[in-house]
Amino acid sequence: MVTYLSRVKLNPARRAGRGILGARQAMHAAVLASFPGRLADRTSERVLWRLDPQPGELLLYVVSPEQPDFTHLVEQAGWPTLSTWESREYTPLLDRLQTGQAWDFRLTANPTRARPAKEGARSQRFGHVTVAQQQSWLAERASRAGFELPPVPGPDGEQRPENGLVVRDRVVDRFTRGGGTVTLARATFEGRLVVVDPALLRATLTGGLGPGKAYGCGLLTLAAVTP
Repeated sequence: MVTYLSRVKLNPARRAGRGILGARQAMHAAVLASFPGRLADRTSERVLWRLDPQPGELLLYVVSPEQPDFTHLVEQAGWPTLSTWESREYTPLLDRLQTGQAWDFRLTANPTRARPAKEGARSQRFGHVTVAQQQSWLAERASRAGFELPPVPGPDGEQRPENGLVVRDRVVDRFTRGGGTVTLARATFEGRLVVVDPALLRATLTGGLGPGKAYGCGLLTLAAVTP
């Protein structure tokens, strides 16, 4: 099965696009509108997306089981006169994954835990809000996602907490949905991973990690290790 990885440059200064870029639900709908019939088809395969802030722009990454057309999104929130998006087959990289490989990675996720709101009640999801909690959340899920976080020594030679895992852009979003309020604690993780199960990691890269996928969480991307 062919999978695609796309990148779109968006312009946060455009007034016409602020309604999309500033609302997770609107951004989700705009991403799905890039695929024919996707908005109406609730049984189709997962489309993952992530917004990465950069100086003067936002980078939208999308992993999808079909090739998208982001023309409408660029017209509303990008630079319509420039070529600012690209899409390529992701499958060749997925097929190259092997046990023992090291990769740098980035992941925006919704780290949560499930517990009852009160004694005897049904379990609910609650967001982890401290850096230590969020680091532990990812470290505990690494093996089930097909990778491990290798030990990283600090300046004094001691191993860094959670193997040097960096947590940034920690935000709590609140918005209404279906008459209720959704609270989404987001965090972006950066670090280095080692592949321990290529099949599991492929499933994570195409299916996402953790909850909140409709709101731009769960997309893990890899990059060649930098010195």
